[in-house]
Parts: sequence; C-alpha cells; structure tokens
Amino acid sequence: MVPLKILFICNKSPWPAIEGGPMAMNNLIEGLIAAGNQVKVIAVDSAKYHVEAEDIPDDYRKKTGIEFVHLDLSVKPVPAMLNLFSKESYHVRRFVSIDFEAKLIEILQKEQFDIVQLETLFMAPYLDAIRKYSSGKIVLRSHNIEHLIWKRIFLKSRNPVKRFYLKHLFSTLERYEKGVLNRFDGILPITEKDATFFKNHCKKPVKTIPFGVNPEDYPLRGNEQQEFALFHIGAMNWMPNEEGIRWFLKEVWPDVRAKFPLLKLYLAGRVMPRWLLNLKEKNVVVLGEVPDARAFILSKTISIAPLFSGSGVRIKIIESMSLGKAVISTSTGAEGIEYTEGKDILLADSAEDFIAAITRLYENPHQAFKLGENARKLMEAKHDNRKIIEYLEAFYRKIL
Repeated sequence: MVPLKILFICNKSPWPAIEGGPMAMNNLIEGLIAAGNQVKVIAVDSAKYHVEAEDIPDDYRKKTGIEFVHLDLSVKPVPAMLNLFSKESYHVRRFVSIDFEAKLIEILQKEQFDIVQLETLFMAPYLDAIRKYSSGKIVLRSHNIEHLIWKRIFLKSRNPVKRFYLKHLFSTLERYEKGVLNRFDGILPITEKDATFFKNHCKKPVKTIPFGVNPEDYPLRGNEQQEFALFHIGAMNWMPNEEGIRWFLKEVWPDVRAKFPLLKLYLAGRVMPRWLLNLKEKNVVVLGEVPDARAFILSKTISIAPLFSGSGVRIKIIESMSLGKAVISTSTGAEGIEYTEGKDILLADSAEDFIAAITRLYENPHQAFKLGENARKLMEAKHDNRKIIEYLEAFYRKIL
C-alpha cells in the first residue's frame, strides 16, 4: 500500500510529550511514521508552552521536519473586554497570525500532502489558506468539544459578572465550532460521546480515534514498591484541573485527613498556581512539575481526578490506568473511557462519593491493586496505539 503524506498543524508543540495535548498529537505522529507514512509538522510556539527548537532531538526533527511559529497567546485585558461587543470567538481569534499563515503557505507551496490534519479547533482559521494552496483532504482532530469546557465552567460559576463574560465566551465559541465543522473533509473526535455531538452537527465523515498507548512503554511496578497514597498529576494552567483540586481540598480532604491521618496526597503538574505552592496543609505534598511523570505515577497507588468541566478524554487518567493504578474520577473525568464502574475505575461525583471511594480502597488495599490490574487490561484491549493507527489510516484512505 502506498504510504500517505500527512501535514500536522498543531496548536502547540507535540514534543516534548509531557502533557495531554502534546501526548495525544505525538502518539499519532509517531504511530503514523512507524507505520511507514511521511509526516510533516508545523506548530504554534507560545510562552504558555515554549519549546526551544535546538532542544528537540535530531532524529525527531529529521522524521517530522518540525517547524515553529511564535504566537503571543496571552490574554490581553483590553482586547478581551472589547470582544464583548463582537460575535467573534476570542479563544479562536488569539490563534490568528499573519506569520503563521505565511509559514503554512510556504510549506504547502513546497510540498503536496494527501492529508492536512488540524489539531484542535483553534487552527481552523487557516482553512482558507489550506484550500487555496493544497489539494489534500482536511481533517479536524478534536481533542475536546471546546465550547463545552467553557459552558460547564459558566454553569458552575456564581459570580454574576463572571457569568456574564463566560456566557459570551462559550456562546461565541459554540457558534464558531458548530459553524465550521462542515468545512472539513472529516472529523476525528477522541471519544464516542464527542463523536455523537459532531454527527449531530455536521454531515462529514466522523471517526472516533481514542488516545493510544504503547503498552511496552508503560512498565508495571510491584505493589510493595509503591507508597499507598493519593495523587493527582496534570497541567495546572488548565482551568478544569485547578478548579477540581481546589474543590477536592475544600470539600473532600478535611474529612479524609480526619479519618486517615497517615494518608498523604501528592500534587504534581506544570505551572502550579501560587496558592497551591504556598499551601500549608498537613499531608498534602505539592511537587509542581516532576522530571518523570511515569516514575511519579508508578510510585503511588491511587489517582484522583476531581474534574467537573472539560470534555474529551483525560490523558493522565489513561496513563495512570496504563501503569496499573486505581483511579477515582468524576463521571466527567472518565468520559471517553470504556470502563466498567467498580471493576476498572471508581466514579465519584460528590464529596461523599469521593470519601466513600477513598475509604473503600484505603481499608481494602487489595481492592486498590485489583482495580489497577483491571485498568491495565482495559488499556491493553481498548487503547493499543498500533490498532488505533490502523483505524486512522483506514479513515484517511476512505475519505481520499
């Protein structure tokens, strides 16, 4: 079969793959290359996720031809407020760049691609340039239903001023998201639940491509080699993560600490907010960014994911399950995972539920270890990256 030539247009660098979005992009990129296809990458560089080009390994640069264009994605108060008088999505507008479009056109004029894949909705402003300079099929890889994240934050907010602004943000983003879908040749959501949304709002082919793992990259560790403790890992500049941990520390942790005074909670992740770094809470260890996320996950027993907003799949939950960890998550956090509740994950949508789940596993450690074993088996069955790449290639060839 003739190899495919694919251009990835990324909203941030897929390397290093140390947080959810880059990991999701990189697993497809590496998987497609391993399957014999040619991949080229152009990515946004920003202060929020900055990568020095010279730090990227030579072999990665060679096989991806990765190029960067710097964008200032910082939220500017005046433009943000003026956007209230516009029907344009402020989230999308921040990704519009003359320099990025010029570099993209330069690439498209040099090379022809079978597939041009836009990673996240935020790269959709470049659709016109792609259509003009490429005959390839254009695919949207959707990591989330973007407006739904902000809608859920709006619904939980009680501040009237904040609610007013959040409603504008999610409404304009929703209008843009629904309005642009039929301009693609295909949609690749990350969960079946997201796929239902896209099928209801566009007439283009939709194929669920979940987050994949290579099981050999996720070695297990004996139960005696891990501390029986709770942990959370995730980028803390992503609002749903910070929102969830704030809630957990306020609503759940005081009761858990009183009930189990020896149990510890470890918090790890990039861009840890100041209020957490300054936290003086007994048995809560705030680590910030850890040098090796998998080593950190392997060293603990129970992952908590108190997520109440966001959509798509939580990749750090997938990683934790792949490493054989027991996971306690909200229903929102567990979206996109084909779990059996009580067998390979525990669901908790209230403070009482979280306390009960933690109590169950703390008082019965063998249940925690069994939950982790079942989680690993589920990941091997449903999230093997090699199988996922086969599904992806078949979808590409179908729309071609």
